[in-house]
Amino acid sequence: MKVWTSRNLVPMASRILVVEDDERIRSSMRLALEGEGYEIDEAANGEEAMERFSGHPADVALIDLMLPGMDGFECCRALRRQSAVPIIIVTARADTHDVVAGLEAGADDYVTKPFVTKELGARIRALLRRVRPVDEEPTVLAFGDLELVPEEGVLRHKDGTEVHCTKTEFRLLCELASSPNKVLSREQLLDRVWGYDYFGDGRLVDVHIRRLRTKIEPDPALPRHILTVRGMGYKLVP
Repeated sequence: MKVWTSRNLVPMASRILVVEDDERIRSSMRLALEGEGYEIDEAANGEEAMERFSGHPADVALIDLMLPGMDGFECCRALRRQSAVPIIIVTARADTHDVVAGLEAGADDYVTKPFVTKELGARIRALLRRVRPVDEEPTVLAFGDLELVPEEGVLRHKDGTEVHCTKTEFRLLCELASSPNKVLSREQLLDRVWGYDYFGDGRLVDVHIRRLRTKIEPDPALPRHILTVRGMGYKLVP
C-alpha cells in the first residue's frame, strides 16, 4: 500500500525501473535513489526491462538511450504501448535530435549524463506528484467533440470513446483547457506541468503539443483547438 504525505502527495516507497547497460552507472543510480527511499528494479537492456516491468510494474522508468539490442527509443515505445508510466530518458548528449526523438518515442522528460543526483530526484518527484487522491465532484471541460475530466484522468469523445494520453500529455491538456482562449507561454506550461524550473527548454512543450494534436485534432497539420501563437506560446480554442 502506498502512503501519501500531506505536504506534497508523493507516494512513499515508489518503485523506479532503472534501465542502464553500464553496471557502474546503474549501481550508482540504484544507491542514490535507494538513499532517497525508492525501491529500485534494474535492467541491463530493453528486453530485460520489458520483462521486469511486466512482472513488477514501476511508478517511474529511467531509460538510457544507448542500450544494446533494443535501444532506448524502442524500449520507450514498447513500454508506452502497454503503460502510461512516466518515463525519463537518460542521454549522454543534449543533442536536439536525440532529445526530441526520445520525447517523440513517449518519454515525459530527460536528463543528460553526467547528471546531479538531486536534479534527478527532483524530476522523479515532479512526475510522481501528479497523482493525487480525488474527493470532489468531477469537473468536465468540453471542447469540440471532446470531454476532459481532470479528476478522473479521462479524455473522451462525447460518444464515450476514450482517448489514450500519457500523464504528461493529459496534464498539459488540462492546463490549456482550464484557461480557454488564453495564451500560455512555454515557460508557464513548463512550470505548471513539469513542476519546476527547466531553464527555458521549450522542446518538452513543443513535442508534447505535437503528440496531443495527433490525438485530438481531425487534421494535426491544421489544428483547430490547440493553436500556436507565434512568439508567445499556445492556447486552446473550444
